[in-house]
Amino acid sequence: MTSGVTTAPAILDAMELTSEPGLEVRFAESAHRILADLVRGGAALGWVEPPSRDEVAELLGHVVAAVRDGDAALRAAYLDRRLVGLGYWLRYARPTHRPHADLEKLAVAADAHGRGIGRALTAALIADAREAGVEVLTLDARGDNTHALCLYRSLGFTEYGRLPGFVAVGEHRYDKVFCMLDLRP
Repeated sequence: MTSGVTTAPAILDAMELTSEPGLEVRFAESAHRILADLVRGGAALGWVEPPSRDEVAELLGHVVAAVRDGDAALRAAYLDRRLVGLGYWLRYARPTHRPHADLEKLAVAADAHGRGIGRALTAALIADAREAGVEVLTLDARGDNTHALCLYRSLGFTEYGRLPGFVAVGEHRYDKVFCMLDLRP
């Protein structure tokens, strides 16, 4: 239970996360724990089964390499020196789509929901996209992820498409919802 005092999360970028080898290792371990716990609880993060440590480490390595090339942004949220959320976007690889990027992952630890962490991470990633010259930031979400879809709408994303029943998790089917944020002046 919290005392009613809300502490703003510290939002770090990829360069801050990788500037110290010990922090980078702890980040990868904590990110794995958050992602695996969320997927285990049924979160829509692109895995049906919780990802392995190696999968998460490989994913983060790919994202950090893309950040160094100017093709991505990675953000991490900390509360009291504990990782409570992460998110990133990647530029589209096709030359004709380079001015655009996809918000690939946004994950907030279950015990930190409702504290504005998802909003702070998404706002930082949007600012990073603007600074990187991204014209359109896209994302997709599972249709039952109403909290995330509400957050994205509140930050200016609009729905541009929906595939009914496209996501299969066991016997359950969910819509895949496509959203975009136009960052062009």
